[in-house]
Amino acid sequence: MTKADVVDHIAVGTGLTKVETEAVVDGFIQTVIEALKEGKNIEIRGFGSFKTKKRKSRIARNPRTGAQVNVDEHYVPFFKVSKELRMVVNDAMKKKQPFSL
Repeated sequence: MTKADVVDHIAVGTGLTKVETEAVVDGFIQTVIEALKEGKNIEIRGFGSFKTKKRKSRIARNPRTGAQVNVDEHYVPFFKVSKELRMVVNDAMKKKQPFSL
C-alpha cells in the first residue's frame, strides 16, 4: 500500500477531499520526523511507538571487495508495534491461511 492508497482510503472514510487528506497525512509524517530528529518518542496507544535507537560503531565488510570498512556510531528510527495491533494482525492472518498439517 502506497501513501496515495492510504490517502484514498482515508478520504473515502472521512469524506474529506484527497487534497485535504494528503495534507493531514503529510503533516503527521512531518511531525513524526521532527520529533525523532529532536530525540523525542511518539506513542500512539493501540498502534505502536516511534523511537530512535543508537547503533554502536563497528567494523563491517564490503561484500564486493571484502575490504574492512569502519561504520561510525549512528542513530536509526525504530517502530515498535503495540500488543493490541500485533494480536489483531496475527488473528486476521491466521484466518486467511488455509488449513495444513
